[in-house]
Amino acid sequence: MEQQRGSRSFPERKGQKRKLEEGPPAEDPQISPSTTTDAAPHAALLSEVAAQVSVLNSAFSWKESDRAAAKRAAQVLSELAKNDDLVSVIVDGGAVPALTTHLQPPPYCEGDLAQKPFEHEVEKGSAFALGLLAIKPEYQNLIVDKGALPHLVDLLKRSKDSSTSRALNSVIRRAADAITNLAHENSSIKTRVRLEGGIPPLVELLEYSDSKVQRAAAGALRTLAFKNDDNKNLIVECNALPTLILMLGSEDAAIHYEAVGVIGNLVHSSPNIKKEVISSGALQPVIGLLSSCCPESQREAALLLGQFASTDSDCKVHIVQRGAVRPLIEMLQSADVQLKEMSAFALGRLAQDSHNQAGIAHSGGLEPLLKLLSSRNGSLQHNAAFALYGLADNEDNVSGFIRVGGVQKLQDEEFIVQATKDCVSKTLKRLEEKIHGRVLRHLLYQMRISEKSIQRRVALALAHFCSPEDQRTVFIDENGICLLTGLELLLGLLGSTNTKQQLDGAAALYRLANKSMALSPVDAAPPSPTQRVYLGEQYVNSATLSDVTFLVEGRRFYAHRICLLASSDAFRAMFDGGYREKDARDIEIPNIKWEVFELMMRFIYTGSVDITIEISQDLLRAADQYLLEGLKRLCEYTIAQDITLENIGSMYDLSEAFHAMSLRQACILFILEHFEKLSSMHGQNELVQRTIPEIREYFCRALTKSTTNLQSLRL
Repeated sequence: MEQQRGSRSFPERKGQKRKLEEGPPAEDPQISPSTTTDAAPHAALLSEVAAQVSVLNSAFSWKESDRAAAKRAAQVLSELAKNDDLVSVIVDGGAVPALTTHLQPPPYCEGDLAQKPFEHEVEKGSAFALGLLAIKPEYQNLIVDKGALPHLVDLLKRSKDSSTSRALNSVIRRAADAITNLAHENSSIKTRVRLEGGIPPLVELLEYSDSKVQRAAAGALRTLAFKNDDNKNLIVECNALPTLILMLGSEDAAIHYEAVGVIGNLVHSSPNIKKEVISSGALQPVIGLLSSCCPESQREAALLLGQFASTDSDCKVHIVQRGAVRPLIEMLQSADVQLKEMSAFALGRLAQDSHNQAGIAHSGGLEPLLKLLSSRNGSLQHNAAFALYGLADNEDNVSGFIRVGGVQKLQDEEFIVQATKDCVSKTLKRLEEKIHGRVLRHLLYQMRISEKSIQRRVALALAHFCSPEDQRTVFIDENGICLLTGLELLLGLLGSTNTKQQLDGAAALYRLANKSMALSPVDAAPPSPTQRVYLGEQYVNSATLSDVTFLVEGRRFYAHRICLLASSDAFRAMFDGGYREKDARDIEIPNIKWEVFELMMRFIYTGSVDITIEISQDLLRAADQYLLEGLKRLCEYTIAQDITLENIGSMYDLSEAFHAMSLRQACILFILEHFEKLSSMHGQNELVQRTIPEIREYFCRALTKSTTNLQSLRL
């Protein structure tokens, strides 16, 4: 099972690819809406891009006019790049190298003013535009290959300038955002960022005075840490953990969302970092995020707690002791599917510890987890199933499972993936293994004193789970009567007008039958009820030593009185009683076909006979007439193999007509096994209602027999 201890793969954390926030509106009136819409003619668009690239290529100086022109060109390209459909046109127009050039300040020349016009503004616009272009994965490597990374890292380091300004904050943030998009799901670029020295300044920016810069730096670190062990280790070595843990308590939802995301990616598949994060005091702040007003932070916190819980048993207990269970259970009832998925994941990990299992159930976790089994989201459904698997390991939870209808939910629900089906099967097996001793006594008490709906749920569960030696205790009383016991509750469901209750009752009774050693369908020919010595095949219809002749359809059949006297009470009465056949030499046999009579006599002489479906019912009639119980049971066995949905009614009538108990039992079990299909067929519901008294008698008799057999085996 995929989610069991040690083998569970965590939900995958992605690097954070940010759709960059829009920058300030373009200041140049020449940037019109028509240039950013799909309606622009392709040629005009190409011309626009070429014009802006030309400006960038010619305006790389500190002249105020050049800086203003470059700033304006970067803004135009940024506006165009916000439209994903135009990105390819911008790249093909040569914008990447031009924008990369302007990530750095132009060189100083003679005559340049000491004042730096539009300081940080051009670099900011260029970083913003490149970040938008990098949203397209196919252009990530191109941008890096054109030399953007070293310049972006240098922009991060401008935080060390003594003069902070809005423009400085913006350029640093745009540089961090661009790195985020360049490294998104690109392992080679993640490595290149580290080699270019990008991680230490990003860690330092976590303590920057501007909250937007903090958030952008955390977003970049989050992406760089995803599935890159070297980056993870360097981030930790740069002492990022204390600041990240402090950020978890920020009142700014965007900041604690990014911080918990970074920590989540750091600990993912890294047990040593996970231990260091926990020892650094992350546990309580993460638990606090479960109550955040930010669903994204709640989701990430739940996922992170699930990862923490896989560390060791002590950590699972500490998470619960610090108050994680109730907010996680509340999250199960959220409208946010991902929130439910992550909370179910965390509870599933916590529920693998025996100390936590009863507490989670007692806090109200069972019912919302069971409801999630109805989800059409495979991952959510699987996480809920795994959590329930853990809770089922504690015998204190068994009664709760049954009282809220958990057993029927586990049995009836449709599960999307095989791993979930396997998990549910093992959960049901766990519950079954615990139905004994104290748990069984508690359930029997519930079946006596609870409201009717709970009594029925208990009876249904016990039919599926209790052992054969406990069946009589549960389903009939000590006098062999089923009134006010589990069996009567199941029969009440079968006789209900509610289709679902009928189906549940039939399935439970069929399961009850199969679990009992005395209750299995007629699946093998029964042995002869008495030990006899047979004359043998050579004397069948043989005149040798024959002392009686039967006339069947005008033909003579030679027989031997001694053999017939030993075969049945019917022949003993015929030859030893006051009937006229006693001294007759020839005895006429009416209403029996020759081939039927011959098979009957062959059985009397040999003790065995091959019976076909075609002749089985006529032979059953003859065996019943002549009180040949062994032959009768052989006929019942053959007939039972031919029971179908279409003929079940006539087969049941046949069993009643000839008091064919084995056939009647086979009919009852067939009805229970195929109840759903039968219930949808016209007229078959009357058959079910007609058979309920016989079903009651059958189970009372069989359960008593089963218990007696078990007791004799023990002796």
